[in-house]
Amino acid sequence: MIHVTELPLGGVQVWVDDTPDRWSVQHRMARELRLAGWHTEAGADRLLVLGWSADCLHHRARMLAAALRGRLADFDQTAVMAVMIANPLKDRDLSIDEITLEVETQLSRSLRWPDRLADLDGLQRTATVEQLRLRLAQIAGLEAKVARRCAEHLALAAQVALTLAGGDVPSRVRESSRDLGLTERVVAASVPNNSPVPVPAEPVPAPVEPELSYAESAR
Repeated sequence: MIHVTELPLGGVQVWVDDTPDRWSVQHRMARELRLAGWHTEAGADRLLVLGWSADCLHHRARMLAAALRGRLADFDQTAVMAVMIANPLKDRDLSIDEITLEVETQLSRSLRWPDRLADLDGLQRTATVEQLRLRLAQIAGLEAKVARRCAEHLALAAQVALTLAGGDVPSRVRESSRDLGLTERVVAASVPNNSPVPVPAEPVPAPVEPELSYAESAR
C-alpha cells in the first residue's frame, strides 16, 4: 500500500508498506515522478517530492518529443505486435470483444505513454515561475499530441484484432486507422495458405534503333 502525507514546508512524502519488493516499487515511483517533472529525493524508506524541477520538466519534454519521432511514429511495429498478440488468443475460447480488449491492453502497456498520461489526467499543473509555466505549457501541447498518436495506435491494433478474429471493424476504428493497406497486408501475411495476388510483369519495351546522322544515311 502507498502512503502520502504533506510536508510542513511544502511538498509531500511518499512511502510504501514494508514488503520484500519495497525498494523496487520505490525506485519505479521515483523514476516516474521525475519523468513527470517533479524534484524527488530518495530517503532510506520514503520519497520526498519537493515541487517542479526545471531539469526534470526539460527531460519530460524531450522524452515526449522523442516518443513522437520514435516508437509512436512506427505503425508497422504496432500492426505486427497486434498480429502476434491476437493469433494465440484465437486458439483460446475467447469472444471477439475479449480478444480485441486484450490486444489493446497489451499494446497500451507496451507503448507506456497511455498509462503515464492517465496517471496525470485531471491534475492541474501550475507554477509561479514564468520559465516553469512556459515549460508546462509546452509539455501540455506535447502530451496532447502523444495522446492522439496513442489513440491511433490502439485503433490500428483493434482493427487488426477484429480482422483476425473475424469481426466487423467499427466505423470509429476505420476512421482512426492510419494505414488500412498496411493492416490488410499484415493480416493477410498471418493467414496460412493465403498467397499474394500475382502482379503482372510489365511489358519489355522494344529496342530502339539508333538514329543515323545525315552523312551515314547518305552512304
